[in-house]
Amino acid sequence: MKKILFPLLLCGFLTSTLAQASDSLLVHRAALDYLEGFYEGDTLKLQRSLSPELYKYGYYKGKAGEYEGSQMTYAEAIGFARNVLEKKRFASPDAPKLVSVLEVQEQVACVKVVAWWGMDYLLLAKHGGTWRIEQVIWQGPLKTVKP
Repeated sequence: MKKILFPLLLCGFLTSTLAQASDSLLVHRAALDYLEGFYEGDTLKLQRSLSPELYKYGYYKGKAGEYEGSQMTYAEAIGFARNVLEKKRFASPDAPKLVSVLEVQEQVACVKVVAWWGMDYLLLAKHGGTWRIEQVIWQGPLKTVKP
């Protein structure tokens, strides 16, 4: 009995570990698609990484130097990327593009990204095996860049 139980437990542990590593890579890819979608004006990358129910809210310094808040919807994100492509306003090659996967569970994940506009925290959910960004909170401009 012990000869059978140990291999079964080991197999279960390895399967779980491999699944978590795979999910972590998929979460990282979704976050990178998010950054590259905005940087390159690639609407396909944004469509692949964003939930249609996206709620993105950020804080930026207004003209008076005080922080102001603004929301961006899924449609506005796609429109922003389309505008980047049409006007060829791509991010500079040396713009920050850092992705730090903070936590991955079975259905939800949290990622920190650093971009030219600031720092974003992404909350993702797994839908039918696909990781999509559901919520984003961000602040810009960057004071420091820490991955």
